[in-house]
Formats: sequence, C-alpha cells, structure tokens
Amino acid sequence: MNRESARRLATAVPPACVAGSILLTITIAALGPSAMVPPLPGAAWQPPYSLDLRPGGHLVVALAAVAIVAGTIGLVAGLRGLRRTGPSTAGGTRWLVVAGCLAAGVLAFLPPIGSADHLNYAAYGRIAVLGLDPYVTVPSALPQDPVAGVVEEWRNTPSVYGPVATAVQALASWVGGDSVRLTVFVLALVNAAAFVATALLLHRITRRDPVRQRRAALLWAVNPLVVYQLAAGMHVDTLAIAFVVGALVVESGVLLGLGIAVKVTVGLVALGPAWQYRRDARRLALIAGAATLTVVVAYWLAGPHALDQVLNASKTVSFATPWKLGQKALQALIGSGAYRAWIQAGSLVLMAVLAWLLLRRGADADGQVGADGQVDADGKADAAQVAVAFVVAWLFATPYALPWYDGLALALLAMVPASTLDWFVVARMAALSMAYLPARQRDQPSDLGWLVTVVRAQVVPWLLLALTAGLVWWAARAGARARTRRV
Repeated sequence: MNRESARRLATAVPPACVAGSILLTITIAALGPSAMVPPLPGAAWQPPYSLDLRPGGHLVVALAAVAIVAGTIGLVAGLRGLRRTGPSTAGGTRWLVVAGCLAAGVLAFLPPIGSADHLNYAAYGRIAVLGLDPYVTVPSALPQDPVAGVVEEWRNTPSVYGPVATAVQALASWVGGDSVRLTVFVLALVNAAAFVATALLLHRITRRDPVRQRRAALLWAVNPLVVYQLAAGMHVDTLAIAFVVGALVVESGVLLGLGIAVKVTVGLVALGPAWQYRRDARRLALIAGAATLTVVVAYWLAGPHALDQVLNASKTVSFATPWKLGQKALQALIGSGAYRAWIQAGSLVLMAVLAWLLLRRGADADGQVGADGQVDADGKADAAQVAVAFVVAWLFATPYALPWYDGLALALLAMVPASTLDWFVVARMAALSMAYLPARQRDQPSDLGWLVTVVRAQVVPWLLLALTAGLVWWAARAGARARTRRV
C-alpha cells in the first residue's frame, strides 16, 4: 500500500466507524424486544415501532459491543485527525450536526435500548397522574397497574429524579394513559428534542472557529457513545444537559435551575457562572437568585420527600467504580461492613483534589473569548472551564457511576478548547459502556454472566482506577507547567 492509499484509508476510517456504530445502534432498536430492548406493552399501531423480530441475546449484545468499540475507534480517530490537520478537515460540520439530529429523531420512533430506565420514568409519571407521590410510592405498590406493573429492576425504589423530570414524566403518562408504549414515545420525543437542542447550541456557540465547531459535533451530535447512551438509551440526563448547556450559552439562571430540578447533580455546573461573575455582584445575584428561586419553587411544589431518594442514592457504591474495589479490600482486611461513610469521605477528598488540579490546569491557555468557553487574558477560567473541572472531578471521584452520566462532561468539553482531558473522558465513557453491556439484566443469556462478574466487577474498576491515577498525574503536570509560565 503506497502513502496516498494509506492516507485515504486513514481518512475513511473515522466516518465509517462512526456511521457504522450509529447504524448498529439503530439496528438493535429496530429489531425489537430482546436482551437489549425491554418490551413495551401497548397497541401495535402506537409508536415507538420495531420489526418485532425478537433476536437472541447473544446477537444483540454482540452488536452493541461492536457498536461501542467501533464508535470509540471512530471518535478517537476523528478527534486525532482534527487535531493534526486543523481547518483542512473542518468542513462539512453542518452535515455532521444534521446527521446526528436525524439519528436522534429516528431513534425517538424506535424502542429505547440498553437499560430499562425508561420504564421507571413511565411508572413515576403514572404514579403522579394517579394522584400519588412518586417520591414515596414505589412501582411495586401498584402491581396490577398496566404501566407501573412493568418496571423491572427498580420496582421497590421511589423516584430519584427532580420535579421537572417528574413533571415531564407525568405529562407523558397523561398522554399515554394505560399504554406503556405511547408513554415512552412521548418521553422519547422530549429526549430527542433535548439532544437536538444541545447539538444546535454547541454548533452555534463554536461558530467562530471551524475546528472547534467540528470538534463539538464529534463530541456530541455524532458521538457514537453519546448517541448509544443518551439518544438511544433515552436517559433523563439528556434533558438536564440541554438545560445547563443552554444556561451557560445564554447566561440564564432560570435554565440552570430547571436543569438542577431535572437532576440535582448537574448543579455542579452552577459553580461555573459563580466563578465567572465573582467580581460582578449584581450579575451574580441575578443569575444565582433566578436559579435558586426556580429550584426552590420546583422542589416546594414536588413536596417534602423529593430529595429523600437522592440522599439515599448518594451512599451507594456501583460495581464498575474503583470504590467497589476499595470496599471489598476493607471488608477483607477489617471485616464485613459497607464502609460507606469512609468511601464518601474519600470520594469528596479525591473530588476536591481533582477539581483543584483541573482548575489550576485551566490556566494553561491563551487568548480571550467570552461566552464560547475559552479563557480570558489573565488566564482565569470562565464558566464553562470551571464547570468542566468540577463535573469531571465528580465523575472520576463519585462512588456511583453509570456511562450516561459522562454525557454532561462531553457536552461541556465541547464548549472549551481541546486538551488531553478529552481522551480521559472518552476512555472512561467507553469503559463504562462496556461494563454496562447492557445495564438491563432481565432476559440476559445465562452464559454471558461473566459480563457482570468479570467485566463490570473486576476489569472495568481497575481500568477506571488507572484512568483516575493518570488524570491526577496529567493534571498535576499541566498545572505545574502553567504555573511556571505565569511566574
């Protein structure tokens, strides 16, 4: 193979892998109920639609694995190619955004894949429409209900989501009635709209720089991991991300408050505007006041138990995080016990250290751009940079992590200059995606149990531990270099 042929092949690999991954994701959904796709009771004429072929678990899990691996290869190759060649490969970004938005639109008419979370959303909306409190009433309390009765893993868990999410879920239930299928479809339309809104916001905010605009499209609109987890997976995180990205773009406290009222953990983004306007008391008071008022009103309307399950969930340690390794080590060394208080304290310390290192590293940039996420002339990080630092620190430090949580970091990274941090977040999301292949456990082939016992519980935690150590090392070195230059 001559040099020109090799160059053409290298140029063709990223789009082929990205497109192939997204098409595989669509295929899994289109095949219908399977180990990857929970069945949706309802009239056959109602959306979402599928071929209802009932494929075997081995096939769909294999397709999902290929989609994740190929998508990661295509994403990494695309980002690397953009860094090497710069503006020469930055053309056609608008069509990338259009393609990503079309994929999200198609997926809205297909059943969600990867987990059964959308059944939880439908159940909580149903509970609210029935006049009960979804923050107290669990789906198993309504075993004969046509909607609440189909919940899988979270039958005995009240809602952990914010009041805005619950309001959207209630609206979907009101439209869908007794049909799980139609209820999920309404939720899917909202999810697709949020995905598209985020893609368009990121495209607009980076419009002055073709390279950054293409990078934003790669990190969100046509990112196969984001499409797989957030567009096809239909997680409520998509709506929260749309609100907080919008809040940073238009500097709106109301949008920030709505995002927090969807999922409370996105409140870390508020630290960005707080830092940016720390010397502008009037502007800071306006944004903080609007955000606080929005959150207080939303949670007041939701009732006194709206945060109960959030507090309980904060003490949970998921299998795929390094903290599970630490918990097992403590149990072996000291004796039985959850050691949750120790793990929580350790995670907070790690988060503080990582955030400090990433904020110090954030000064390692030149130039002055306002709201589009770069750094001011004095080397002070603006809202998006600070938000990235805290969100990434939280993701790498939290004892409870799922792959779709990383969508928030990728959306924020699309607003700031490229750095090695991109690779850490992409690698983390890819590893967690493989760990939760799929997140749903019902209907899984018995001989694939090693995906949980080996990949999720052993391999991925060690990978994430190595990634976290690497992130600390890199951020410390980058911060030291930035400090040396300032001196």
